[in-house]
Amino acid sequence: MSARIARGGSAAKGRAKPKASPRGKTSRRKQPGFLDSLPLPAETIRKVSGWILAGSVVAVGLAIGVALDVPREVGQAAGEAVGEAGFMVKRVEIKGLERMERLPVYAVALDQNSMAMPLVDLDGTRERLLQFGWVKEARVSRRLPDTLVVDIVERQPAAVWQHNQQLNLVDHDGVVLEPVKLDAMPDLPLVIGPAANRHTAELEALLGAAPQLKPMLADATWIGGRRWDLRFQSGETLALPEGEAAAKKALTTFARMDKATQLLGRGLVRFDMRIPGKFIVRVSREPGSAVPALAPETPPPSSSGATPLDPTTTI
Repeated sequence: MSARIARGGSAAKGRAKPKASPRGKTSRRKQPGFLDSLPLPAETIRKVSGWILAGSVVAVGLAIGVALDVPREVGQAAGEAVGEAGFMVKRVEIKGLERMERLPVYAVALDQNSMAMPLVDLDGTRERLLQFGWVKEARVSRRLPDTLVVDIVERQPAAVWQHNQQLNLVDHDGVVLEPVKLDAMPDLPLVIGPAANRHTAELEALLGAAPQLKPMLADATWIGGRRWDLRFQSGETLALPEGEAAAKKALTTFARMDKATQLLGRGLVRFDMRIPGKFIVRVSREPGSAVPALAPETPPPSSSGATPLDPTTTI
């Protein structure tokens, strides 16, 4: 009798079969992504990344359009499409304003053919802003997704210019900033005459040579487009010669003489220093007026009402 040995006998029966996992289910653990490992919320990072990507797309699109000379209609349509995607001007941020009103700046910034960010005319907006007297320099830029930033450098007022019975505030370059009311005059030099505003910086440098006289000054008149007449608060007028160097020398000499003898406030009318080496004093011709005593050696007034003096004479 022969014995038959079957394959997979008892040894096979004792071996455990692996259980099949349920269909459609996995036992693998989900690995953390790169965004999950950052300190900021993943949603915030996705939004910022979206803005950066959109900004890059806008910049590349504009560059390609310029390089390939894309027709204006195509570029306009592309810009409007970017605007409809959420990149429209909704805010205007103004920096640098101290004296000028903000409303005119807003009006210029928002005066655009299209409010889509790629289509905002930055150069044109800047040029329109420079038309305002107060604006010395301006810079206009985009800040995605929806803000137009306007940086302004204002001019500094230096004097009040009186011409044709009008008063205007001007800066050192003579640029008219705004009208001035007579009852609201600022504490600034008053310059009078045609084109006097263009010589404001020269007057400031001139008065810097004799700073003790500046608080006494009432106004300065630009005569004949060549020289200054200075009128003091006590009523006297000082006629200075032509030329910056000559005028500065004459003014310092007058300041020294006034310190020694107090020329101002003594009833004199006019001091003329236009002729080199001459100091002519004019007195009032009104009835009852007298010639102030300046010095024992001072000669009496001439018949013309003027007294010539040597500017180096100690009075």
